[in-house]
Amino acid sequence: MNITTKPILFGYGLTTKAIASSLGGGCTFYDDNAKETYIDKEGNTIHPSSLFKPTPNSIEVTTPSLPPSHPLIAKAQNLHSEYDYFADSMPFSIWISGTNGKTTTTQMLTHLLAKRGAVNGGNIGTPLALLDYKAPIWILESSSFTLHHTNIASPNIYLLLPITPDHLDWHSTPARYEADKLKPLLAMREGELALVPKGLNLPQTSAFVVEYDSVEFLAEYFDIDSSQVEFKGAFLEDAMLSLAITKVLFDEVDYAQINSFQRDAHRQQEIRDHKDRLWINDSKATNLDATIQALKGYKDQYIRLIIGGEDKGADLTPIFELMQTLNIQIYTIGKNHQKLDKLAKEYNIKSQISQTLENAITQIDREYQKDDIALLSPAGASFDQFKSYVDRGENFIRLVKNLKS
Repeated sequence: MNITTKPILFGYGLTTKAIASSLGGGCTFYDDNAKETYIDKEGNTIHPSSLFKPTPNSIEVTTPSLPPSHPLIAKAQNLHSEYDYFADSMPFSIWISGTNGKTTTTQMLTHLLAKRGAVNGGNIGTPLALLDYKAPIWILESSSFTLHHTNIASPNIYLLLPITPDHLDWHSTPARYEADKLKPLLAMREGELALVPKGLNLPQTSAFVVEYDSVEFLAEYFDIDSSQVEFKGAFLEDAMLSLAITKVLFDEVDYAQINSFQRDAHRQQEIRDHKDRLWINDSKATNLDATIQALKGYKDQYIRLIIGGEDKGADLTPIFELMQTLNIQIYTIGKNHQKLDKLAKEYNIKSQISQTLENAITQIDREYQKDDIALLSPAGASFDQFKSYVDRGENFIRLVKNLKS
């Protein structure tokens, strides 16, 4: 890494602390949580955000989560994202973004390209400052926050998964959210590939853009046999997109390798109870689109869906429109359980108010019929009743395993 200039860092978080550590400490931070100035064990000075005064020659690097309206962002003279700051040191890079599935797709593609020396980071958990700069390929899970703040760096390949409006409290409008997701195309060069969903408002770009709309399109366009891929639903599309990238880069499609990929817990994780009945833990489905994708994956079965949590005011009508085409009964839990039950009545969907996860599982246990599936896919955040989606998923597994015969 050839970066020596010490920037001003906005936010005392994982990304910015890793940058300071890579520079040997002694950096200056401005952080909302600092009530007064202090020095940490690495010699970094952390000031309250209110003390920031910009200087013309400074470089400011922000933690991704600070919104455009934040005073630090508004005052910055030379704002960089983490990606911008490391742009000159970044090896061949593949950026992956989307509303749902970007972590799984990043992991899948890394699994396929591990033999080529690829490493992953970004929003998936490893800051760029901690990545191996000698690795030939970086695969970066890229949030819309990071993309919004990025103006210099660009990927060699950009893979955008399907998007639906999200984080509107941050981006303000669906159009701005979409524009941030498409922003990498602005700086991409001729011959570089952008693989994006069909139907978006694409900006002018020098990149070679392939617009996809289905697994069938990906199979035909990239000559991949989807019948040899042992995933279904949204995971099948994630796998096909990952294989498309390896086909472009190395003219290879390794079915055995992609089929050996193990999904993270809490993403459509299938478990069996003492009666060998199928329960699916999809606690990581914290927004509408994730639950829609899960439902599509089990559309041929009778679904007993546990749904509810903190929906942050999202429009839930699309999921009920989908439910009208399915054999389904819902069990509503969490903060928005009454809202969900009211919508179920409007759309003539069978519904029970459960309020809690434990109640829902108890109700389903009594009503479960042969060949049903029980699916926890909340379409909402977990913080109204749980510490995290992981806590929610672990409670689901424990309750299912503890069912009595």
